[in-house]
Amino acid sequence: MNTGVKITAFAAALAATFGTAYGVGKGVGPVEEPAKAEHGEHAAATPAPSASAGGHTGHDEAAPAAAEPPGGLQVSEGGYTLALETPAPPVGRSTLKFSIQDAAGKKVTAFTTEHGKELHFIVASRDLTVFRHLHPEKAPDGTWTVEADLPAAGGYKAFADFKPAAPGAEGLTLGVDLGVPGAYTPRALPAAASTAAVDGYQVRLGGTLDPGKAGELRLTVSKGGKPVTDLEPYLGAYGHLVALRQGDLAYLHVHPNEGGPGPDVSFTATAPSGGTYRLFLDFQHEGKVRTAAFTVKAGATIATPATPGTPAATPSETAEHDAGGHAHG
Repeated sequence: MNTGVKITAFAAALAATFGTAYGVGKGVGPVEEPAKAEHGEHAAATPAPSASAGGHTGHDEAAPAAAEPPGGLQVSEGGYTLALETPAPPVGRSTLKFSIQDAAGKKVTAFTTEHGKELHFIVASRDLTVFRHLHPEKAPDGTWTVEADLPAAGGYKAFADFKPAAPGAEGLTLGVDLGVPGAYTPRALPAAASTAAVDGYQVRLGGTLDPGKAGELRLTVSKGGKPVTDLEPYLGAYGHLVALRQGDLAYLHVHPNEGGPGPDVSFTATAPSGGTYRLFLDFQHEGKVRTAAFTVKAGATIATPATPGTPAATPSETAEHDAGGHAHG
């Protein structure tokens, strides 16, 4: 994976019904090959303050920031479409089905393995209080299925991050709306804070997320007031960072800087615009994946708490991974 971060429109009738916004991101802390781009090589080799907001390889540094939309805003791109077969799942646990279709409408069956998987699938609620990082299974005909727990009615967005195995194919992040029927009351986005607590762990966020300019995001993991220095690989990395823009669910491609297994994991990121973003850090320790979530305003310095190691109150939200039974709320 590279040090650089790039931020690569689909609106459905469901969005009008369920209103509000969500989003998603990338891997943290490479384990073996920090120079190799992951998730379809969405980023250029080095971050540049003037780099394009688009998240795919091969764009000139001098390209304007809005030359290409961020990832996840389109249901179709580059001749490929994210076709969701279950656009209105019920509240609670249900099976989601989808496929990636080519320009001829045929289901794609061959993908390049990126970050340990052929395809990465994320579902987030439009108020950014529900986050699911899922690992679907592919049938021989190209249909993907995965069980997901969507705890409340309302609007959600699903993201598929993949790279077709076709010659010359590039990595893509496609997004599609889905809605859970029922009475819906959106919840307020948790306030910006530099610390988060999850399952007895404390994660401190430092650095800046600047619009149009590369900046460092540094996350420090501790437990019981002591630094965690033995983070375990998760999907081939020491962590995974998802960043989503409030309002349209723009998916930021965030890639890690070099580093070891904790307590710090560092990223270089560029916001495509001002506004508020939600960051989700997945990290694995003692065999279990956990997620720490943060609200960040682009362009604002992320203040370090006066008393390091003192966690902020955990916001009312749920995050889940289907691998390893990880869930919290």
